[in-house]
Amino acid sequence: MADNILNKIKGLPIWKHEITATPLGGGITNVNFTVTDGAQKYVVRMGDDIPQHHVMRFNELAASRAAHAAGLSPAVVYAETGITVLDFIDCTTFEPKDVARPENLGKILPLIRKCHVEMPKYLRGPALIFWVFHVIRDYAATLQDGGSTHAALLPELVAAGNMLESEAGPFDMVYGHNDLLAANFLDDGTRLWLIDWDYAGFNSPLFDLGGLASNNDLSADQEVWLLENYFETPLTDALFHRYTAMKCASLLRETMWSMVSEISSEIDFDFATYTADNLALFRAALNEFSQS
Repeated sequence: MADNILNKIKGLPIWKHEITATPLGGGITNVNFTVTDGAQKYVVRMGDDIPQHHVMRFNELAASRAAHAAGLSPAVVYAETGITVLDFIDCTTFEPKDVARPENLGKILPLIRKCHVEMPKYLRGPALIFWVFHVIRDYAATLQDGGSTHAALLPELVAAGNMLESEAGPFDMVYGHNDLLAANFLDDGTRLWLIDWDYAGFNSPLFDLGGLASNNDLSADQEVWLLENYFETPLTDALFHRYTAMKCASLLRETMWSMVSEISSEIDFDFATYTADNLALFRAALNEFSQS
């Protein structure tokens, strides 16, 4: 398997020299490598469509190109079915504690706004909608059909998702990244980059804001700062209610994403523990939301 992957990478028509390819850890929907070609370095991302996760590579490629045009991401230098080659960025990958640092959060917010507002100007071809509440319902059907060990929880989780959908509106629409994990922010020492567009699509801005907060342990004060600076207005109770509903939905989606990965992914990752951790976070957030 590993030899086949390396042979496929070495056979790409873009290389000018004998290359070296080194596995790049961290991916849980792709297999990634760094490739050195003479004095140049690249990242090779390998992955097929994952319909059960609503990941379609044509969409990821279009988003990656638009993100580069908008000044957010490294350039796509080559693509074919199942493979994307991007410029390598010599950088540090963020952890949640890095995202939560005030000086970094102040740099991240403009990236999110640029994603939401500027990227649609550069998109070409069909674009997907990433509607988290549909994803939750579809995950439930996938888990039921797949005989998941979590099947007994599905009525409770779907009901919670439907309730959150009714509480999170009315909805605005922007172009969302929809996967604002810390590892998708890179710091090259001069600027930040936003990468990995697997789940990109039109969505409510509150999904990205809620996901950023829940994935990176932002404090309550930081959440208020995030909302007031994104919307450029004092925070109202109504907006905060909609935001917290969407943050709960983000946690529910991450939980069910992991449940589906337990029965479908071949990547070596402890999905069972990831499911348990996110389910606990979701239930705590939902309980707080229900009492607000």
